[in-house]
Amino acid sequence: MGYKELIKSFTKDNFHNNVNLHIHSSFSDGIMTPEDIVNQAKSKGFEYISITDHNNLDGYLKTDLSNESMVISGIEFDCWYGTTFFHLLGYGFDINTDLLNPFLAKNKKDTEADYVRIFAKRDIKKLIPAIHDAGGIAVLAHPACYWCLNLEGFVKQLMSFGLDGIEVYYPYERHRGIIKFHSRKTVEKIADKYNLIKTGGTDCHGSELH
Repeated sequence: MGYKELIKSFTKDNFHNNVNLHIHSSFSDGIMTPEDIVNQAKSKGFEYISITDHNNLDGYLKTDLSNESMVISGIEFDCWYGTTFFHLLGYGFDINTDLLNPFLAKNKKDTEADYVRIFAKRDIKKLIPAIHDAGGIAVLAHPACYWCLNLEGFVKQLMSFGLDGIEVYYPYERHRGIIKFHSRKTVEKIADKYNLIKTGGTDCHGSELH
């Protein structure tokens, strides 16, 4: 089974109990090292996780996770389309690919400082095909947070560029709970209507994986 089919097979119960596909390490703005994350995930009974650092793959390239079958490769890109700033998750791609290099952070600030990352200029029309060419899938992160009057229309536009899925199971904690313009129910209805892959994760940045 490929990663796309594996991720499609995860259920709501998985995302609430033993699968977390949105975790940040110390290679972006998280606290834990990739090793810490994996060890804690194992101790807590997680079956699959993904480390999705902002705009970089250093957590994979500078840490040997090749023997960790529970780890699905991941990344979270800062993007703009029109007047909407959003985050795009990539999963299941080859971490050694050169195809994503044009979209990766040029310095450490681009992986952790919000005021720098919001000026991202990634071309989403090129980024999604690059993720696909690297063997991965593209997923819209925490979609209830985006300031766009027509979320469904925004998703459909991204689908025209190849969007594969939506992060449906997300806790909307911290500032995400305040900056929230759409409901979870709306997000799930859009995913169901267009048969998009549903993913989930806690967007963990701290020292306790949950």
